[in-house]
Amino acid sequence: MAELKYKRIMLKLSGEALGGEGGLGINVGEAEVIASRVKEVHDMGVEVALVIGAGNLWRGKQGLARGMDRATADYMGMLGTVMNALIVMDALERAGVYTRVMSAIEMRAIAEPYIRRRAIRHLEKRRVVIFSGGIGNPYFSTDTAAALRATEIGADVVIKATKVDGVYDADPKKNINATKFEEMTHMDFLSRRLTVMDSTAVTLCMENNLPLLVLNFWDVKALTGALRGEAVGTLVHG
Repeated sequence: MAELKYKRIMLKLSGEALGGEGGLGINVGEAEVIASRVKEVHDMGVEVALVIGAGNLWRGKQGLARGMDRATADYMGMLGTVMNALIVMDALERAGVYTRVMSAIEMRAIAEPYIRRRAIRHLEKRRVVIFSGGIGNPYFSTDTAAALRATEIGADVVIKATKVDGVYDADPKKNINATKFEEMTHMDFLSRRLTVMDSTAVTLCMENNLPLLVLNFWDVKALTGALRGEAVGTLVHG
């Protein structure tokens, strides 16, 4: 087996990755595709943690546009992440991968409360850990939750799973002349005001010297290739 570049990873998925047409709702088939990708890297010996957004179930901006309270909108999004975590947990366990869902908002009937040392122990026991409920507070994105949990558990990298093969200086779907970055610094990412990942999350990664890798999760070879040290996607580092 090839030497692994990263042995403990934080995988950040958008809620839209679970959605059906238009990225909305929960598509069980998409959950199974995600589970198959995670199982593949888990079988390589990688310790895997996940954070999943909730854009397929609730878009807080719609509520805010109608005058909704920001904290209420954010809490609804946190609850959506728990639903998404449960469907991915189910898909993973049907694929034979032991999985634990931990929530920053206590709901003991369906998820363990987030306890850092317990999460690390699950990873050491070869269980996939899905962190849900954001960080338990409004005004923070799931990108920030992924960066925070990755820092807490000592992950080697945060992998932002997208449908694009890296970070570009413009939207490659709208601009055929967009240039892809093979690598860049956290500060360069922030100064360019790139929207691939929340600036608070990138700042947290920068302050903790945590690399961020942006890749196309739907390319069947991208994730495994990156873990083996191949030049895949865009690496954002110190």
